[in-house]
Amino acid sequence: MLELRHLRTLATLREAESLVEAAERLHLTQSALSHQIKDLEERLGMSLFVRKSKPVRFTSAGLRLLRLADALLPQVRQAERDIQRLAGGQAGRLHMAIECHSCFQWLMPTIDQFRNAWPEVEVDFASGFFFAPLPALARGDLDLVVTSDPLDIPGISYVPLFTYEALLAVSNQHPLSTRQYVSPEDLAGETLITYPVERERLDVFKQFLDPASVEPSGIRTAEMTVMMMQLVASGRGVCCLPNWALAEYLHKGYASACRLGPEGLFGTLYAAVREDMMAMPYLQDFLLTAKDTSFSTLEGVSARPTD
Repeated sequence: MLELRHLRTLATLREAESLVEAAERLHLTQSALSHQIKDLEERLGMSLFVRKSKPVRFTSAGLRLLRLADALLPQVRQAERDIQRLAGGQAGRLHMAIECHSCFQWLMPTIDQFRNAWPEVEVDFASGFFFAPLPALARGDLDLVVTSDPLDIPGISYVPLFTYEALLAVSNQHPLSTRQYVSPEDLAGETLITYPVERERLDVFKQFLDPASVEPSGIRTAEMTVMMMQLVASGRGVCCLPNWALAEYLHKGYASACRLGPEGLFGTLYAAVREDMMAMPYLQDFLLTAKDTSFSTLEGVSARPTD
């Protein structure tokens, strides 16, 4: 009754904006995809998602099958990769860099899992904090870059990993701690704590403050998230971080957080890959493993990229 293709279809539909986009990703016609889903719903006797909802909204039955997909599909991929290795050595190189300071929380477990699955692939890792990794990727010095700031470079493809909301972290005693959201003008008198990267690479400036022509009263940098949060908790400034990077500190009551603007500030994290590498089985497996790890370990992330 229930087949793996059904689970893959539902997982793809979750990531897509619509049936049309899901059909394109699955290399099916929209009619064939609709027929497949309708056939499954008739077998189960229940609807799986709400028609004409955008983004797609799943029913309780659909959500239950998505939980099954999240549990089963990674195991299937594990079996497939084991068989690929048995069929012949898949040697190669995966040299990567990361532009996201907070990403070590989920990327390092991803790398450890990948090394165990593909011991014949040479894995190397470098921080992209103090050099330009995307041009290095285009030159062939790197094979993959994790970035939230894609650039239009010929020969480079961007695979969305997950979408997150950036939040403003403030001390529990801060006047803004009781606000649901802040405006750019609310930060005019604040010391903004950031990672030590160029201003144009920080969403809080690029998407929030600069369009409103607002400048914080001061800028202070810290290399580690925990250092930033210590400064915030002690009332020495405020900082903008992804919701999943803040989750641990908010749950423990170390600080408070509010949205940036009434609609919130959202970003998408991408894996930048050279197009000539996209067909490599071990690279495809790394991307799937990275997605699995992020959704299983990070709180508040979504599969759907922002526009």
